[in-house]
Amino acid sequence: MKYIYELHKSMVNHDLILVYEGEFTQEITKSVLSMAERNMDSSGEESAIKRKVFNVMVECLQNVVRHADQLNNNPNHNAVFMIGKHDEQYTIISGNPIKDEFISIVKDKIDEINTLDRDGLKQLYKNIIKTTEISEKGGAGLGFVDMARKSGQKLEYDFEKMENGYSFFSLKSCIKRQ
Repeated sequence: MKYIYELHKSMVNHDLILVYEGEFTQEITKSVLSMAERNMDSSGEESAIKRKVFNVMVECLQNVVRHADQLNNNPNHNAVFMIGKHDEQYTIISGNPIKDEFISIVKDKIDEINTLDRDGLKQLYKNIIKTTEISEKGGAGLGFVDMARKSGQKLEYDFEKMENGYSFFSLKSCIKRQ
């Protein structure tokens, strides 16, 4: 039972207010969003900040639901979602397995987004909508662009090698509270 206390300490040390690991469905996504919203409401968060956080959370969770590649329902291949609240910002982190063959596509898309300023992000968003660059999974990278636009920050990411041609894709977005 010591691991429960260790988990609690880790969550406190990392200022995490919500952590979910497992299967992501539309119903679970709604529940996670509802819990985060209640937490922000109870802490009296400004509505403009709540809207930004909520928007980034929705994009992040939709990305996980749409793109999480499950391998034989292996629990080692579940996705994870976390939200942290610090004095100066909210941190939204998601992670899910993806096939190694998609790493360069995701990396290139995020790297491109991270080179752009506010106007560049707006233009990229418009260009994607105009040219309807929709992937086979239903996205066109609009979620990443929207997350960068709403947060006003660079997106952070990482890929950790797993087994059987998969890597664990982690994505972090921060929203300033000021």
